[in-house]
Amino acid sequence: MKPASSVVLLTTLIGAGQGLFLALFFGQASRDVAVLGSAISLGLLAAGLLASFFHLGRPERAWRTAAMWRTSWLSREVIVLPAFMAAVGAWGLYPNPWTGWIGVSLALALFVCTGMIYACLKFLQEWHTPLTVINYTALGVASGLTLAAALDPAYTHAAIVAGALAYAGRLASLVRNAGLRPKSTLATAIGVKHPRIAQIAQGAMGGSFNTREFFHGRPREVVRAVRWALLALVFPVPALLLFAGEAGVAFLVQFAGLLAERWYFFAEAKHPQNLYYQAIA
Repeated sequence: MKPASSVVLLTTLIGAGQGLFLALFFGQASRDVAVLGSAISLGLLAAGLLASFFHLGRPERAWRTAAMWRTSWLSREVIVLPAFMAAVGAWGLYPNPWTGWIGVSLALALFVCTGMIYACLKFLQEWHTPLTVINYTALGVASGLTLAAALDPAYTHAAIVAGALAYAGRLASLVRNAGLRPKSTLATAIGVKHPRIAQIAQGAMGGSFNTREFFHGRPREVVRAVRWALLALVFPVPALLLFAGEAGVAFLVQFAGLLAERWYFFAEAKHPQNLYYQAIA
């Protein structure tokens, strides 16, 4: 799949915002830290929401994305995100259990909605697993705790533990996906039953929507380099920085790793239609 920059930014930014809020609430942050942290969380959520608009062909019709909430996880995400932002703002102004637990419920709902947008797609084996939702949640919580440690060193050990757990979950998904075997073949893709089929041309002079939007278009060396970047920057390097007391730098490094992780998440998914367009893809 093609990793859209707007979606990569959206999911990493709102994940950090959600994780930061959860860290502040369950960590019983002081009043000053709670107010500052809530403002930062809102800033991350707003930045993610803004990034999502660049993924829309007609941004002025963005309100229509909430219309299919009964059947679409994307519509549910669109509804829950602003509701969560309102809850974070309310808790920042009036930090009490009621506003806090409402925010917690919405944060968890938002993690589920975001993860299920991808996990519900049965034809993409790399995404159709509970690990997709688990990893979205775990990585968001880990990045939020690392950011919380930059505001208050008391969160440092929790950030390291959460980072280790999130890293283990992401490694599990990498191992799982490496062992997947395609359910479709070139024969089933084009509907021709023959033991030997070789595609020599796409049948068109240039690319199309299909060849642009369902394949990342990067050489294997780039994909491999991004995978190594996420393996190093999502946890090992940030953990060393946290141990050294450099939580602010740790968050920046980890966030860079999460950008690489999210890019790889999309690039790793193999759309079945690329069997047909393999001469281009």
